[in-house]
Amino acid sequence: MNELINGFPVLTVTGLTQGAIYALIALGYTLVYGVLRLINFAHSDVFMIGTFGAIWTWSAFGLDASSARPSLGEALGLIVLAIVVAALLCGFFAMLVEITAYRPLRARNAPPLAFLITAIGASFVLSEGMGAFTNRRQFGVPAMLPTEPVVTLGGWSLTPLQISTLAVAVIAMVSLDWFVQRTRFGRGIRAVAQDANTAALMGVNKNRVILLVFLIGGLMAGVAAVMSDMKAASTRFNVGFLIGLKAFAAAVLGGIGNLRGAALGGILLGLVENYGSAVFGTNFRDFIGFLVLILLLMFRPTGLLGESLGRARA
Repeated sequence: MNELINGFPVLTVTGLTQGAIYALIALGYTLVYGVLRLINFAHSDVFMIGTFGAIWTWSAFGLDASSARPSLGEALGLIVLAIVVAALLCGFFAMLVEITAYRPLRARNAPPLAFLITAIGASFVLSEGMGAFTNRRQFGVPAMLPTEPVVTLGGWSLTPLQISTLAVAVIAMVSLDWFVQRTRFGRGIRAVAQDANTAALMGVNKNRVILLVFLIGGLMAGVAAVMSDMKAASTRFNVGFLIGLKAFAAAVLGGIGNLRGAALGGILLGLVENYGSAVFGTNFRDFIGFLVLILLLMFRPTGLLGESLGRARA
């Protein structure tokens, strides 16, 4: 308990940073579930592809794990470029999964079990395909940002990586919320989420909306992948498994199908993990996060917010 009290500022900042990454990935789960009532298990492996996309981008500029850290201006430019590449790569693979795996099932009115099995199969295809392509090796990430704190106030301090992660996550989440709530495409997403058949009668192209949802989820995963790369300093073909489970847990914690709930769930899960590991030890980090999820769902099965995407405010 003393470790929690004494290290509360550091634990809070690191928890918020990790929670922001969970939240970005959770948005993809909650978007797809809100529209299709489908748990897209392949989403975690779409995220994994994004982590490699960022490394390949930096590698194209001659940077690897042993390279000297670039100047701050160069680093920021390379990070932005990596975000663009990783987001586009994740968006492409997310749409590819929808077109090749899920759309044929919808056309044949397949039962929910078929979608579940296909989602798990697509996840293994992506992860094992990347494992074969990379010979199952672990890849280091070049150091991009200084590790020394640049903002210090009392016991609170922020490093450039923490600032950039939180800033990028907030911008992405606020932009997505605005897009869904305020744009014509967002109204189409909410219409299909509420009643796909009625939306189709009103001229909404269901398949186009679903493809857009997968694209947006992939873009969010790509942003998270770059931030995760820099935080973890390495990646490999199965990096999406545990973080994907946690992001899905975050989406359920906040209320699956609710964008703001996914963001809230991710932040809370990151904080709970950090606080719990300080009290009980780092070996219990993952245990505590999922235990809190189970306890919460026992008393509030719909999650903290529990509002579906289709019923969100206009």
